Amino acid sequence: MITVVGTGTGAPVPLEALAGAELVVGGRRHLDAVRLPETAERIVLGPLAPALDAMEEYVGKDRRVVVLASGDPGFFGIVRALSERFGAERLNVRPGVSSVATAFARLGLTWDDAVVVSAHGRDPRTAVNVCRAHPKVAVLTGPGAGPAELGAALARTAPGRVLLVASALGSAEEGLQRVSPAEAAGRDWGTAVSVVLCLDETRALGPVRTLAGAAVRPPGWALDEGEFAHRDSMITKFEVRALALARLGPRPGDLVWDVGSGSGSVAVECARLGAAVSAVEKAPDGVERIHANAGAHGVDVHVVHGTAPDALDQLDDPDAVFVGGGGRELPDIVRVCARRARRTVVVAMAALDRVPAVRSALTGAGFDCDGVLLQSSRLAPLPGDVTRLAATNPVFLLWGARTPVSREGVAL
Repeated sequence: MITVVGTGTGAPVPLEALAGAELVVGGRRHLDAVRLPETAERIVLGPLAPALDAMEEYVGKDRRVVVLASGDPGFFGIVRALSERFGAERLNVRPGVSSVATAFARLGLTWDDAVVVSAHGRDPRTAVNVCRAHPKVAVLTGPGAGPAELGAALARTAPGRVLLVASALGSAEEGLQRVSPAEAAGRDWGTAVSVVLCLDETRALGPVRTLAGAAVRPPGWALDEGEFAHRDSMITKFEVRALALARLGPRPGDLVWDVGSGSGSVAVECARLGAAVSAVEKAPDGVERIHANAGAHGVDVHVVHGTAPDALDQLDDPDAVFVGGGGRELPDIVRVCARRARRTVVVAMAALDRVPAVRSALTGAGFDCDGVLLQSSRLAPLPGDVTRLAATNPVFLLWGARTPVSREGVAL
């Protein structure tokens, strides 16, 4: 049997949990904080694989093993690895209070509406994008993905966020520091950071929730054009938006570019589905409309006032890109987007002449390319209680998608 004890946020390890242990495994600070049985061997956790191999010898002989872990070891913790290696039936898990719960408690904030993301041993870009998109986020940090790295990324695109860095929770050295992203980027935080809370304080106190976690997915998408402020019907029509969203596949942790954003309708829809979004628009009045539309729908969109492709240089690489404008520069813009997009690029065009060059730009960047001409007619009432069909302008929608690759580098 393996007893897994959550510790490190103030609660002492029960003495009976250690009684009879023949092997105790944990971080150095956890091991130093308890009195181990005199005959017990100890393993200081570093790389996990050697520790699991050593534990195998004890478990196979029914010798008692105790694992000391931080907080709730079933919450982004060691329980997963132990279950996969030894089976859940061999585990006796005694959870402590998680660092996330403790940090929010110190602030007097509820966290049923918080999004929790782990950057420990993972690519931090997912955590950064979640912080950009959501008003209340807890980030479990790790080497190379701590407050400084998080702050540096957010300072460029979400400088108004507040970071609350919780260190050494539950110990005499416990600290909770409130900093801006730029301030976080300029400090050396050491190794005692427990968790970082990222808040948009204007939206941190949301409505009463029934479901915990990220905001509930919107009841619909491809909203009517009347849901957005726009100029002279210069807006991506909802029929086009519906297919574009299906091909973009925006989701929490993604970064989406909306290039030539106009009214920002695609940007707002992607943000409503949980993605972080950067909208690029060259017209000053367009920039104002994007901000207004994002605010009206309760989402955060990073708006860049500039002309593509040059304005794209300052942006982080996206998962998906929607290009809805560009004129004669459209093929060049698509080439730049295709070089940097991780998953897909979707392009909407009204001009037939642009299709071959855009298709060539996508295939030249290694994308599998497909497309469709969208023509729709909407019901329109006429006097006399009759209805006609009113045609909308036809739009070409092209999309390129990278061939998915497994972790072993094999095309799927």
